[in-house]
Amino acid sequence: MKKTASLLLAVILGSGLSAHAQEEIKTGYNFGPLPAVAFDADKGFQLGALVNIYNFGDGSEYPNYNSLTYLEASFFTKGSMLLTAYYDNRTLIPGVRISGCVTANIDKAMDFYGFGGYRSFYDYEKVEEGNAGTDAYFAPYYRIARTQILGVLDFTGNITPHLQWEAGLHPSYFRVGKVDADKMPSTLYEDYLKWGLISPQEDGGGFSGAVRLGLQYDTRDKEGAPSRGIWAEAHLQAAPRWLGTKNPFYRYSVTMRQYFPLIGGDVLTGAYRLNYEGSIGGRDPFYVLPYMTRMGLSFDRDGMGGYDTVRGMLRDRVLGLDMATWTAELRWRFIKFVLWKQNIAFGLSAFTDGSLVTRNLDMTFRGDEAYRASYDAYMTRGREKDAPHITAGAGLRFIMNENFIIAFEYGAPITAFGSGRNKGQDGPGAFYINTGYLF
Repeated sequence: MKKTASLLLAVILGSGLSAHAQEEIKTGYNFGPLPAVAFDADKGFQLGALVNIYNFGDGSEYPNYNSLTYLEASFFTKGSMLLTAYYDNRTLIPGVRISGCVTANIDKAMDFYGFGGYRSFYDYEKVEEGNAGTDAYFAPYYRIARTQILGVLDFTGNITPHLQWEAGLHPSYFRVGKVDADKMPSTLYEDYLKWGLISPQEDGGGFSGAVRLGLQYDTRDKEGAPSRGIWAEAHLQAAPRWLGTKNPFYRYSVTMRQYFPLIGGDVLTGAYRLNYEGSIGGRDPFYVLPYMTRMGLSFDRDGMGGYDTVRGMLRDRVLGLDMATWTAELRWRFIKFVLWKQNIAFGLSAFTDGSLVTRNLDMTFRGDEAYRASYDAYMTRGREKDAPHITAGAGLRFIMNENFIIAFEYGAPITAFGSGRNKGQDGPGAFYINTGYLF
């Protein structure tokens, strides 16, 4: 499960470790209450608390668990709050895996850079001036206030040993609006409303009731930190009006992940992820779009941009009806040992991520003619179509019992260097302290 970052367990190095000790087989319940102290360049510093409760049963399935309960309450210095309760069970119903989650994310300053990636110009120079205080009103221009509450109840069962069916209910509620900022005459979100790019029906968000059906093919050797195998998924999502959805939508998602043991024994692993998120019908409300669809182990991950999707790029920089996203990564474990009956390892990674809008929302002017001049000026600064947004970076990971993984990573977009029309359009880069692998 991808979890919000925790503080590295108080002591990593100390006496009593053995670099060649036999790996411990974990059994029964393992409790992990921790302070949630982290940093995400998009959200700021995180403070809170979390607990992981793993049940490994008799240990026959280790490093995979029988059940997991996860609870977290955190707030971030840039104004957001996260409340999460998650449960995952493989044994309650024979042959069926049950996953349930409720998460509330309250964000007073969520990123909003418009539609179509590079079609929407990001005035990074003005933002830098605002951060320096010379043009203070401009920094919140690319922000909205957003509250999201996501619910998940998924069921997964075997068709063959490696092929599974998936079915679930995914209710959600979004409230979106202008960010509360002093000296802010207007925001990009308000301009989109004036220009008619966001309809009055979408303004403010609303409730969505969705059902999902999917197939999953999984040959991973382990879930938390795989070193070999394939993990592929395909999903259909329907949020019709009869389920209470304010703005109905229909979407699909396809994801391919593969892991290669370049050096055995978990020493060096190559991995990649290819994802495509698409719309059926092309009338999806904008607030449900910047997500990478997940079933089973976690709730959807918003992006595209940020730790869970494209590391080093501005959060939600890429937003369209159809989006392609990719990652390629090398993972090297340079040491592993047993310490206090815990299986410990350290790893380094190098990665490149990317994303692209392949079909955009309608950006035709549909507002009052009084605002056409500002719309024309805005559209003139953007590109005619999107181009690949590419980042690169590296990270360090602390791995305990193959499931609890703390990551320190830095990524930067290639547009942060050199010159050209796209210079600065994806941000300056970002540092993250988080948990797990992206996939």
